Amino acid sequence: MSRDVPIHSWSGSYYINRDKRWENGTLSLTRTAVHFVSNQSKESLANFRLSRIMEIKMESSSFIFSTLTVLEEGNVKHWFGSLKPNRVVVYNVLEHFWRERLLSPSSEARGAECPPSKGRELIHLVAGSEKRLEDTGRVLSHQGEQFNNMMQGLETIDSDLGVADKLLLELESPSWWPFGKLPWKCQQEAKAEDAARAAAAAAGKGSGRTTVIVSIPAVVTRGGDSDLKPGCLTVLVSSLEARDANCQLLHRFERNEIDEIRVHSPYEIAVRQRFIGKPDICYRFLSAKMPEAMSVLDMQYKKKVNFTSEYAAFKATPVSSPCDTEGPSWNEGLLQKCQETDLPLQLPAGELSQLQVHALHPTVSQAEAQELKQMLMQLKNLALEAETELERQDDVLDDLTSSTDRATMHIEKHTCRMKRLL
Repeated sequence: MSRDVPIHSWSGSYYINRDKRWENGTLSLTRTAVHFVSNQSKESLANFRLSRIMEIKMESSSFIFSTLTVLEEGNVKHWFGSLKPNRVVVYNVLEHFWRERLLSPSSEARGAECPPSKGRELIHLVAGSEKRLEDTGRVLSHQGEQFNNMMQGLETIDSDLGVADKLLLELESPSWWPFGKLPWKCQQEAKAEDAARAAAAAAGKGSGRTTVIVSIPAVVTRGGDSDLKPGCLTVLVSSLEARDANCQLLHRFERNEIDEIRVHSPYEIAVRQRFIGKPDICYRFLSAKMPEAMSVLDMQYKKKVNFTSEYAAFKATPVSSPCDTEGPSWNEGLLQKCQETDLPLQLPAGELSQLQVHALHPTVSQAEAQELKQMLMQLKNLALEAETELERQDDVLDDLTSSTDRATMHIEKHTCRMKRLL
């Protein structure tokens, strides 16, 4: 992912203090920095990192013009005005990414002060793989709950078909046959039992549907970019929820109602529900933690996720820092680490240079190796648990298939019997 590709851009003006004038241009936010480029000269008038920001405020210039000010380390203040669509939207987006950058445990500033060792880079790669596997296991667990609810529903259907079979047998019996009819009290008890079983199944299904898989802070808007407000994106087992800053529900997308999830960048998505004869419902989410939710969304809504050309621009250049959320994959990282040390395959005795001797020294400390060992053991345990759950779900799917076929056959048989009674 290229750090120079902007996450979001706005047209506006920048106050040049030395010339005492305003210059029109474009304000851009990347993952780690803020830029302002002049429209006329194409010159970068402001360029500072998110980690150096001390304060972001909405102020007024000359008590009239609404502006957005950013205070940088060293008491350097940047003034931005005439922001489109409005300064509140720009403030919400900048403040969100700045706050999440400060709260991130892998801050860029700390990384610049103390560059990570190769062992630490390997640990970051394994940690990323472990987190993805944990997300996969969580989704598998919720999928297993859904299968269990389906089995309960099929058992209820099978019970109802049994009652229908008794009633049809009673209707098919001759009027003079005294043994085919059921007492009224037994019918009442059977109905009460079936109602209680259906209520229990519905309660179990409802509790599974409201299970939260992941919830991330985000800037939310419905439709365009003119109303971006702080909120959160919540991914549940069977739905997506858009909430405001007070956790009040804005909209809930049921799983079967979502028609498209368009990924504009690793930090911005749009969820759409299409209608015929009325406007579509579309919510856009912009979040610094969107990669955490994308790993779950890509599994739950794989056929509905569409990546735009803007997303391809982010993926064009890989990130150099191993602390980045969307870093290289585990295999690519290992390949890169293995290619960094370039030594000849055969060396004559006594001809090792000082640089080659230094390269032969271990680049992973004992503590890092022990940590890697523990993390790999956790990865192995997670993989074995996922395999066990998949095998269990395969058996459940076989039972679901046979139960569905049996219920379908009984329904067809009962339909034919009812037609003969007419």
